[in-house]
Amino acid sequence: MNLYLGIDFGTTGARSTVIDSQGTVHCETEYTFANNGQQQPELPSVWQNALWDSIEQIPPTIRNQVRAIALDGTSSTVMLCNTDGIPVCEPILYNDARGAAVTERLRAIAPDNHTVLSATSSLAKLLWFQDFREETAPTFFLHQADWLAFLLHGKLGISDYHNALKLGFDVDTLCYPNWLIEGIAGAATPELPKVVAPGTPVGEVRAQVGDRFGFPRDCMVCAGTTDSIAAFLASGVNLPGEAVTSLGSTLAVKLLSHTRVDDSRYGIYSHKLGDLWLVGGASNTGGAVLRHFFTDVELDNYSIQIDTGKESLLDYYPLLKKGDRFPINDPNLPPRLEPRPTDSVEFLHGLLESIARIEARGYQLLQELGATPLTKVYTAGGGAKNLVWTAIRKRYLKVPVETPIHTAAAYGSALLAKHGTQI
Repeated sequence: MNLYLGIDFGTTGARSTVIDSQGTVHCETEYTFANNGQQQPELPSVWQNALWDSIEQIPPTIRNQVRAIALDGTSSTVMLCNTDGIPVCEPILYNDARGAAVTERLRAIAPDNHTVLSATSSLAKLLWFQDFREETAPTFFLHQADWLAFLLHGKLGISDYHNALKLGFDVDTLCYPNWLIEGIAGAATPELPKVVAPGTPVGEVRAQVGDRFGFPRDCMVCAGTTDSIAAFLASGVNLPGEAVTSLGSTLAVKLLSHTRVDDSRYGIYSHKLGDLWLVGGASNTGGAVLRHFFTDVELDNYSIQIDTGKESLLDYYPLLKKGDRFPINDPNLPPRLEPRPTDSVEFLHGLLESIARIEARGYQLLQELGATPLTKVYTAGGGAKNLVWTAIRKRYLKVPVETPIHTAAAYGSALLAKHGTQI
């Protein structure tokens, strides 16, 4: 039997899914990061341990039938490595806005309203590395998924055009634009990754990896994608006008559209998906804010006490720290979590409604700027399990809201691995 392994690296942990040629799931594993994956110098070793553990949890009888592997990582989580692939400094996470310190340089390089014009873009972080690190030894600039795949196939400096979009890679011409190459030129310029289509076969698993885990010698590692696109792929959506909202630690929306839309004022960007475009953005609001105030048990207990037909008058902008990326692209946007009522049910109601408003505003913006009109929203991520939240979101979105059969990003990456063997 031919099996395909997808591994998803999200905010707080890693998950794996193994499927067969018909898409049937044969195995799923989960691993939680130390310190919940927060910013720390040891992050690369945390990720590496998670990768090996996620694979180790898969039964050997399944591992020895895996024909291809693909990984996804959080978009714009980046790092610098030396020429041996060893990280040389602390990675910068997807929601880290230190790139605000290089805003003037970024605007001088990039075209108006370009996707990279955000304090959290991959390019902003690359410029930050250049301006605030004194190291001049040769380095490679990689995304999280790029480096994790390197650990498997051993070929340094390969990315996919989903991860590379916020670095400035041009998905129309399939190359780095001149303004980018010229704008970053200098003594401390890291090597940019070679970019291929997601799912492209990159190389067989390294011999030591194959021997350790019992993968077949010809097991292929394919180019990956971002976590939210992997969740979109898992949903099976293929009709323009349909969308996927990923309700994990953060909130990401992706609308399948005939038309490409890019507008950095609102943190909106488009990924290439076959002949169509995946238009959307990602907000820092979401499940991480809810978990800051409530345990999982409390969320379940309080949610069922909410009257979903009644609109909350509490108007929050739920963030854990200042700064958002979409639908307001402002690294200094302050959280708004007051007034806080003494009734926990009322407070949770206000949070859920406020996040729903942000989601609805996001989809409204996409359509105002020319994307295909929204017809249906599928929900992925942990938030999909909260039926009360779903009912509140339906009221704001005014289209059907459904949970697809498969919601796990790891399932989407497994599909990508399967696709890679058919290229």
